[in-house]
Amino acid sequence: MSREDIKGAVDECLKIDPKKVAEKICSFIKSFIIDGGFNGAVIGLSGGIDSSLTAKLTVEAIGADNVLGLIMPTSTSSEEDVKDAVFMARRLGIEYEVIDLRNVEKAFWEICPHAREMPRIPRGNLMARIRMCTLYIHSNSLNRIVVGAGNKSEILTGYFTKYGDGGVDILPIGCLYKTQVRELARYMGIPEKIILKKPSAGLWIGQTDEDELGISYDLLDKILCGIYDLKLPPKKVAEALEIDYSHVQHVMNLMEKSAHKRSLPPIPKLD
Repeated sequence: MSREDIKGAVDECLKIDPKKVAEKICSFIKSFIIDGGFNGAVIGLSGGIDSSLTAKLTVEAIGADNVLGLIMPTSTSSEEDVKDAVFMARRLGIEYEVIDLRNVEKAFWEICPHAREMPRIPRGNLMARIRMCTLYIHSNSLNRIVVGAGNKSEILTGYFTKYGDGGVDILPIGCLYKTQVRELARYMGIPEKIILKKPSAGLWIGQTDEDELGISYDLLDKILCGIYDLKLPPKKVAEALEIDYSHVQHVMNLMEKSAHKRSLPPIPKLD
C-alpha cells in the first residue's frame, strides 16, 4: 500500500455512522440487562465525556428510571467535575447520589501508614478501586450491573486501573476510540462544554489523560487504527501519518506493557 492508501485506510477506520453505532450499543446494553435478569444499571459519573455518553446510551437503552448514577468525589476531585456530573444526572433524569469518599481515603492511610508516602499513581489507583467497590455495593444490593465508561483507546493502551475503573460488567463504548466517542457524543446531544473538557481521570490535582499517556488522542487513535485494526507495519504507519517513528514505538510499548490488564490472571498448567 502507498502512503496515501494507508492514510486513507486509517481515516476510513475512524469513520462511524453515529446513528447505527448508537442503535447497536443501546441494543447491546438492553440485551445484556434483560437476558441477565437484572433490574437496571449503576454508572459512575465523573463529569467527563465518557461517563456522560455512557449514561446517555444506557438511558436510551433501558429508561432513566432504571439507571443510578454515582458521583464519588475524592480529595483530588475538582468542584467543576462534580458540578458537571450532577448537571448530567439531572439532564438525563436519572436518580443519583453524591458519595464523598474522602473519609474512606483517610481510613486507608490510617490502617496502612507505610502507604502514606506512595507515589501519586498508586495513590490514584487506590481512588479508582475505592470507587469500584462503591459501585458494586450498590449494584449487588439493587440487582443491577455496573456499566463502565472505558473507551477503546484506553483499553488498548492500558489507561485504566486494574480492578478499579477496569472492574465493571460491561463496556458499552469499549468499541469506540476517543475521537469516535466525541463524534457520537455530539450526535447524542452531550453538551459541548463536556465534550471539549480536557480528559482527566481526576486521580491527582491537575492530571490529564494526554499528559499521562504522552500523546494526544487524535494521534493515538490514528496509530492504533493502523497497527491494531489494519495490522499494518509500524514503520509504514509512521510514514503515512508523517510522524517520527518514536511515536508509534511509544504506543506499541503502552500496549505491550498493559497486556496483563486485558486478560485473566495467569494460571499454571499441571499437565
